[in-house]
Amino acid sequence: MKPEKFLKERVAIVTGGTSGIGRAIAIAIAEAGADVAVGSRSAATSSCKAEIEAKGVKALAVNLDVSSTDSVQAFYDSVVKTFGKVDILVNSAGTIVSQTMCNHSDELWQETMEVNLNGVYRTIKVCLPGMIERRWGRIINIASISSVADSSYVAYCASKAAVVGLSRCVAREGAAHGVSCNTISPGFVETPGSKTFLAEVAKNQGRSLAEYIEEFKQNNPQKRVIQPEEIAALALFLCRDEAFGITMQDITLSAGGF
Repeated sequence: MKPEKFLKERVAIVTGGTSGIGRAIAIAIAEAGADVAVGSRSAATSSCKAEIEAKGVKALAVNLDVSSTDSVQAFYDSVVKTFGKVDILVNSAGTIVSQTMCNHSDELWQETMEVNLNGVYRTIKVCLPGMIERRWGRIINIASISSVADSSYVAYCASKAAVVGLSRCVAREGAAHGVSCNTISPGFVETPGSKTFLAEVAKNQGRSLAEYIEEFKQNNPQKRVIQPEEIAALALFLCRDEAFGITMQDITLSAGGF
């Protein structure tokens, strides 16, 4: 069964789009017919551009550092030069560090905020005016169920909670102009990046990654780990015209876990 091309003639930006959740979303959006620009620190050397083009659409892969205003502006300019507009913005670029409040490094706090929060601010700031002018836009920001609270990940939790608040403000601003904005808050998602990070956490606890993940599964009501394609399916649904009424929402996708 061929996928429905309901995003034909749309243009999407996916930050962090060369791996994990971002890659899955970029490919899903391409399958629905949109041209896709992916940006990450390693985009130019990734295979994601070819994977997107294999879906029969146009693709652009540009190195992007969302912690830099100049980099975000250059990326946006190159997307508009290539495709003429941006209809969909997915912010999946992110970083995580495990530190408690009392021992937190100021440098790592600032770095986390620059990527996870200010990076989202920067991309929305350049994309939103055009969406409002054309009266159609979808903004999807990847947050986390950890935005509620996890004392071992202070900067990460704070940054993701702030993204939820920012997204609600953007949703209110865009509502009268055909633009929706939502956050998706996943639980643990099985990606190469998350497994690398958790392997280090498990090592510090004297356990193997396999043991750590198995314990997580057993503690999860569905006894499993979320896959990137599940996040992508939800993001894709939020891009539909029929989903425009869903805005200013933080949607949890965690297999029942917390």
